[in-house]
Amino acid sequence: MNPALILASQSPRRKELLGLLGLPFEIIPAEIAEIPRDGESPEQFVVRAAHEKGIEVASRVSNAVVLSADTVVTIDGMILGKPADPADARRMLQRLSGRQHRVYTAVCVIDQPNSQVFQGLDQTSVWFNPMTSEEIADYVRREHVQPSQIGLK
Repeated sequence: MNPALILASQSPRRKELLGLLGLPFEIIPAEIAEIPRDGESPEQFVVRAAHEKGIEVASRVSNAVVLSADTVVTIDGMILGKPADPADARRMLQRLSGRQHRVYTAVCVIDQPNSQVFQGLDQTSVWFNPMTSEEIADYVRREHVQPSQIGLK
């Protein structure tokens, strides 16, 4: 019997991307606190969070390949967390407007049947076009920005 493929994420985008591969998979969200530790760099945090998500979900299943990931957005070396509400999302977008920021994504694959763990980290520099207050408000209203759409997830 082939091992099950488990996506350890509630991210609609990750679900969509994995679905494009045409492979059957199950979603089992990880239940971990995504909190950076004192002195932890964004890179260290995102790698640790992706790994902890995978380990946590793998502890609840057997004969599976568990795919977990985490992404953080940083500006001026600081991690932007998830917006608490639309006002917080507007504040974050205002901070990003007309600026460069970095996005770090870590991926962890736990292959239980073969007792292997694979990890990767990618960094992307992103430039935001300048946005007016009206454009930001319209974006937040139109997109119904949720905490998982900006910052950590």
